[in-house]
Amino acid sequence: MADRVTICECFARDGLQHEDVFVPTETKLALLEAFAAAGFRRIEATSYSRPEHVPAFRDAAEVLRGLRRHEGVAFKATCPNPRAVERALSDLEAGHGAEELSLLVSATEAHTERNLRTTRARQWEKVTEMVRLADGRFRLVGVISMAFGCAFEGRVDPGVVAGDVARFAELGVDLITLGDTTGLATPVTVDTLFRLLSAEHPDLPLVAHFHNTRGSALANCAAALEAGCRHFDSSFGGVGGHPRQIQYGQGLTGNVATEDLVNLFEAMGLDTGLDLDHVMAASRMCEDALGRQLHSMVARAGLGIRPIPKPAEVLTHV
Repeated sequence: MADRVTICECFARDGLQHEDVFVPTETKLALLEAFAAAGFRRIEATSYSRPEHVPAFRDAAEVLRGLRRHEGVAFKATCPNPRAVERALSDLEAGHGAEELSLLVSATEAHTERNLRTTRARQWEKVTEMVRLADGRFRLVGVISMAFGCAFEGRVDPGVVAGDVARFAELGVDLITLGDTTGLATPVTVDTLFRLLSAEHPDLPLVAHFHNTRGSALANCAAALEAGCRHFDSSFGGVGGHPRQIQYGQGLTGNVATEDLVNLFEAMGLDTGLDLDHVMAASRMCEDALGRQLHSMVARAGLGIRPIPKPAEVLTHV
């Protein structure tokens, strides 16, 4: 097992889309700076969703313009349709574009209709056009929602997910995110799907995106890790889920909590590349930004025992 994992911090996008109250732009910028300072190399910054549908991101261009850029850090924006990519290109040409774009599909018709207001066939036409518009100017992330089960349709055929991954691969995306949108995955289904897709596309990185709706997100991350996954999404405080204006699922809809995932991986001896003190400082900033206690266990209990550093390699001179 490789020792290095990459965690994409999703608080500023997937986290905030579920909030009732608009978080000021300056607060978002302070949080994004804290995430970069903690060592995250992939960070979701915003979404180009239509403001009337997801008002949390009505300041998308202002956020990207105000970001302080860091070498080796990629900020990501979500794009649900071609108009969103056109907005991303406009910001890029103005000198403050995102480094990555997420392109969205869902594994089921019912969720596609509710979340994207279209059909699967039509959304794939849009994705194809989005890739054409992007024209290689961004790192592209294909996102498949409801990959492990659907709140409306129940079981999802792994063959459908495999077909979606193949279509994204043909379009030339750089990574593919498998989303457990309402927390229906289990370690068994995670292991099966990740091994299947890794065998079919050995050179295409898969990203594990698990929600903790039913308390299984950390277990599912461990299963994905065991199956070879090295890219994970998480959100400080375990916040997030579907846009507030779109109701599906019950209970907590949030992501796996970043604090808990980092603690687990570091305690297992994996290298997250993160400064743990800065991670905990960012955790407190996220709670302050939303004005309430969030859902991370580690935020309450503190970090576990930190792993003993590995002995430095002894060099023998001949």
